[in-house]
Amino acid sequence: MTAATLAMQMATSTDRSIVISRVINAPRELVFEAWTDPVHIGNWWGPSGFTTTTTTRDVRPGGIWRFMMHGPDGTDYPNKILYREIVRPSRLSYLHTSDDDSDPGFEVTVTFEERDAGRTALTLTSLFATADIRDKVVREFHAIEGGNQTIDRLEAYLRGEAP
Repeated sequence: MTAATLAMQMATSTDRSIVISRVINAPRELVFEAWTDPVHIGNWWGPSGFTTTTTTRDVRPGGIWRFMMHGPDGTDYPNKILYREIVRPSRLSYLHTSDDDSDPGFEVTVTFEERDAGRTALTLTSLFATADIRDKVVREFHAIEGGNQTIDRLEAYLRGEAP
């Protein structure tokens, strides 16, 4: 593969991606557990003002998490996650979609990298089928802002604060 081809693939991927990175002041194992354990996830998942009700959660390759996100305006948003890969405590990958057959969903990879002093570098990468779909999600659903708010809530939860 030439450098030009690699650069073009990276640009194409970037056009279709949302990447949110943060260093969290908590050990990697705890951050991974907060992301995967049903006891924790409902306490912080979703943007500010949202709550989450889990119907089914099976965190394993091939497993499914069905949940409803309740918006602050009372709107319910059905979600479904199909887990593809789980490497404890360093990586998750899944398809985030809904039960609506017309929803193409998007691929998500979450990495948890151990840092010194008990900190974790968290990187959340969402990859959409096209740049147009990515742009629509950013514009209509405020995906970048919502993603950052979700990580803010995770950090608050890990500090023992109510998110």
